[in-house]
Amino acid sequence: MVQSTAPGIVNTRGFYGEPGAHRGLGAWILSTDHKRIGLLYFCALMIFFLTAVSLGFLMRLEMLTPGKTIMEPQTYNTLFTLHGIIMIFLFIIPGLPAVFGNFMLPLLIGAKDVFFPRLNLLSWWLFIAGGLLALASVFLPGGAADTGWTFYVPYSVRTSTNVIPALMAAFILGFSSILTGLNFITTIHRMRAPGMTWFKMPLFVWSLYATAWIQVLATPIIGITLLLVTIERLFGVGIFDPSLGGDPILYQHMFWIYSHPAVYIMILPGLGIASEILPVFAHRTIFGYKFIAYSSLAIAFVGSLVWAHHMFAVGMSNTATFIFSLLTFLVSIPSAIKIFNWIATLYKGSISLDPPMLFILSFIVQFAIGGFTGLMLGALAVNIHVTDTYFVVGHFHYVMFGGTGFALFAAMHYWFPKMFGKMYARKPAVVAWFLTTIGFNTLYFPFLILGYLGMPRRYYDYLPQFQPLHVIATVGSWILVLGILTMVINLLVALRNGAPAPANPWGGKTLEWTVSSPPPTEDFHEIPVVTHGPYDYSSSEQPAVETL
Repeated sequence: MVQSTAPGIVNTRGFYGEPGAHRGLGAWILSTDHKRIGLLYFCALMIFFLTAVSLGFLMRLEMLTPGKTIMEPQTYNTLFTLHGIIMIFLFIIPGLPAVFGNFMLPLLIGAKDVFFPRLNLLSWWLFIAGGLLALASVFLPGGAADTGWTFYVPYSVRTSTNVIPALMAAFILGFSSILTGLNFITTIHRMRAPGMTWFKMPLFVWSLYATAWIQVLATPIIGITLLLVTIERLFGVGIFDPSLGGDPILYQHMFWIYSHPAVYIMILPGLGIASEILPVFAHRTIFGYKFIAYSSLAIAFVGSLVWAHHMFAVGMSNTATFIFSLLTFLVSIPSAIKIFNWIATLYKGSISLDPPMLFILSFIVQFAIGGFTGLMLGALAVNIHVTDTYFVVGHFHYVMFGGTGFALFAAMHYWFPKMFGKMYARKPAVVAWFLTTIGFNTLYFPFLILGYLGMPRRYYDYLPQFQPLHVIATVGSWILVLGILTMVINLLVALRNGAPAPANPWGGKTLEWTVSSPPPTEDFHEIPVVTHGPYDYSSSEQPAVETL
């Protein structure tokens, strides 16, 4: 078998030094190269992420003591809303598909680019426009929105803050998400390398495929909903505001019809990342490949039917609450299939505890905690007790940050050598993993206890008996921020001074490891022909490809 690039070759020009019509910044922001667009997303996402982390850090400082600590209630509500909007719409939802989907999808399927390169660039421009509009709302007269990231009516219709710019920012970001989903679906259907059948695709590609369908089918619903809230604010049309004859419960249905599938936009690519990294560092073929692939589609389908488990306390009929509770339990089955298969992959494996593997192990444990607490929220009796408490906040962060966030950290450390052609220092990366894992659990596990004890969420103040757990959580936020800073600094130092990365530093078997680090402009000098599946660790050979 012939490989498209010999292992160990380092690409000294890559996609950074190719000649073109544009120079300097224009060569990046006007580029249609999927790798450059992925890196543009990466830079923007990290800026938004660190901004939202800073806001969350300030919120935890405020919650250190009862009463006022460092800010007024209105400031807290504003930070609370901005933290949610940035983390959800500008980091978690676009994160893995926009960065690693854009960069790695064509490489993983043996293509030279995505199917619609110009549409791909437009999606990045829309993402930046939406992000800048959300941040601009802070400085406009009236101040930033204070509704929370859910924009619940009737408050979002009546508040005097800048809700409309925030709504339009989310609307624009929705278009970016739809375009990305369309691009990925078409690319996967039309641009797979010769010989790459559906069941020879890497599992990260399967997760992107399932995610893309949710992006295309569910995102328009939230776009319409946000437009209706804007119309209601501007023209006083009674759609959701009960004082105008509207129905606020209708808003919740429309919001969660999108926003619960959006949870799977966030987590499905993270599940795909775990399925990529585990066999590499366990040195074993992935267990249950087809079950993992089909479970991604099952999560996307069933997860689109369970939205009303966010609304058990609004007064739905007993029949509706029973059905949505049952569906919530059913959606846990494909998630459990993945976890069982990952554990089976690790069983009797020759496990290497490199930084990507460490982050994935943390991901599995934390995602499992998020899943179990989600089942508790799906149980009607428990839900009535803990709804709108810190228990929900803890569950949400265990799934979103403990799951998606740690999967993104794992992907950063796994594909960093391929993306930038540099190796990072291992010891600081391990320290960063340790601090982020300890800090995350110290911060968010007390939330679950606080919620069970009755601490309501979204509150600026609290009763004195809750203070010990708030102190523990705030100390956890300090450890978590220290870990994030250690990770960011380590990767920035590697960008400047890291040793050149070989083509395949981890011994991976998928197609991206057959080209130089960083990849050449058109990904493959010759189109690869795939001869068997992507996870054969029975031999020490490179990925099974030939070239045309």
